[in-house]
Amino acid sequence: MLNTRIILADDHRILLDAIKNLVEPEFEVVGVYEDGQSLIKQAPQLHPDIIVLDIGMPGINGITAAEELKKLLPKTRLIFLTMCQDLDTVAEAFRLGASGYVLKTAAGTELIHAVREVARGGYYASPVLTEGMTGSFVQAFKHMKKPHELTSRQMEVLQLLAEGMSMKEVARSLQITPRTVAFHKYTIMDQLHIKSNAELINFASSHLPAQS
Repeated sequence: MLNTRIILADDHRILLDAIKNLVEPEFEVVGVYEDGQSLIKQAPQLHPDIIVLDIGMPGINGITAAEELKKLLPKTRLIFLTMCQDLDTVAEAFRLGASGYVLKTAAGTELIHAVREVARGGYYASPVLTEGMTGSFVQAFKHMKKPHELTSRQMEVLQLLAEGMSMKEVARSLQITPRTVAFHKYTIMDQLHIKSNAELINFASSHLPAQS
């Protein structure tokens, strides 16, 4: 399938190079990107058949990037390669038009299998995500109820940011990585249609319980 043109996007360069080496013997890698903004800007010029992208990228996260990419490249198929196992996020990915969702904890052979399946016009999701589902897992994900409220973790992140903590300080407080904090922050902003930090703080002030 060397005529299958693939773009890879992940903010970890070492991992990006490893994925490139993994897929290149079978597929043509025409571009690699470390952030969502560059991906959106340059992908249309490369005419990819498939884009493999992470969710937690800086600036523009993968979910937001996917929504824009489907407008710019409606025929290009998207595969998420991510650590995120949250089923609401998986559902949102397929609602936006993703064709695959692979966990980074999977073996490299699983990604190759996913790319092959998607290149043939099919769909793929890591088995741990579809356990217990019957029928089309794509339709099952697409018909999952959209979350209208913030998760408890999102509320924790928002509360600490509203208290004036930096993302690194929030990460230390919650014992998670700054990258995960950034993912939660920008997911909250996307979910609530908030465009700036000031709007985010204003929302927190009016919706979160006051701290004693």
